[in-house]
Amino acid sequence: MKPIKVLVVDDSILFRNLLVQSLSADPNIEVVAQVADAYAARDAIIQYKPDVMTLDVEMPKMSGIEFLRRLLPQYPLPVVMISSLNDKVFDALAAGAVDFINKPSNLDMAQLSVFLKQELVTKVKIASTAKVGKFKHAEVMNSERTLNPAYRDKIVAIGASTGGTEAIFEVVKQFKRDIPGVIIVQHMPPGFTKMYADRLNNQCEVAVKEATSGDRVLPGQVLIAPGDRQMRLVRVGDEFQVECRGTDKVSGHCPSVDVLFDSVARVAGKKAIGVILTGMGGDGARGLLKMREAGALTIGQDEASCVVYGMPKVAYDLGAVQHQCTLTAIAKKVYSLLDAK
Repeated sequence: MKPIKVLVVDDSILFRNLLVQSLSADPNIEVVAQVADAYAARDAIIQYKPDVMTLDVEMPKMSGIEFLRRLLPQYPLPVVMISSLNDKVFDALAAGAVDFINKPSNLDMAQLSVFLKQELVTKVKIASTAKVGKFKHAEVMNSERTLNPAYRDKIVAIGASTGGTEAIFEVVKQFKRDIPGVIIVQHMPPGFTKMYADRLNNQCEVAVKEATSGDRVLPGQVLIAPGDRQMRLVRVGDEFQVECRGTDKVSGHCPSVDVLFDSVARVAGKKAIGVILTGMGGDGARGLLKMREAGALTIGQDEASCVVYGMPKVAYDLGAVQHQCTLTAIAKKVYSLLDAK
């Protein structure tokens, strides 16, 4: 295998050197250049043709977000953002970045170096396999829908990872207030999940919030698993609720899609619809299979519209996916399956 060529862009020389050291320690990665601003980055891209770029959100002369908006239409390139706890990272993902890492603020240099070698190296390797380019946005369904009483005891469960923030938005923005309760796991660090939920809440017709234990699963509402807790569906009396507890990683993640889907299979069975979206690895695939075996209907995002066709592929290969759809068609497929139940 040829080493993954990486361009590092960060205005802090100290942090930039730390990024370079962390990446260069992996024999499968070659840092071809390191620069301090967007203008130097543009020249380095032309000269070195990197496979992946790491990019700071906040930079002098031109922000990382503005750079992405100008760059990617001309030079499609997988980008991993480096961000402090700031909702601007979602602007970067909307502009075409593949993923991000949270820049820890409470670690000493030794701990930070270990963190970067684990987190950053992994995400750069994933990004090197990603497809870059804006997919067509779906036409938002315009027809007004009245609340279907049959939807009240139904559940829609969604899982995603790399590329999932924009994929989830693409699906959820098409949901009307009649949609059954929706519960979602997106692999994301703590703190960012609340900002992501708030952002969706401001942009979508349905209500969106970061979940807390005891939240009821209600029609017209979307619950996003918190970034440091496992989320499960539970039945309390005649209603569904979520329980958010436990920090151990399952299938390599906390929150884990498998944990959510397993609970939905046990608690909701045939009352549920499961959706698995873009992401690296196999988290959620076995859980989706359990949902299908319990009578749930299942959907997987197709390869063409995935940023990383990992999780949906594993689920499809296991036989967990009944309906494979392009991203822009998933919301309509959810409604058609609900109407057919």
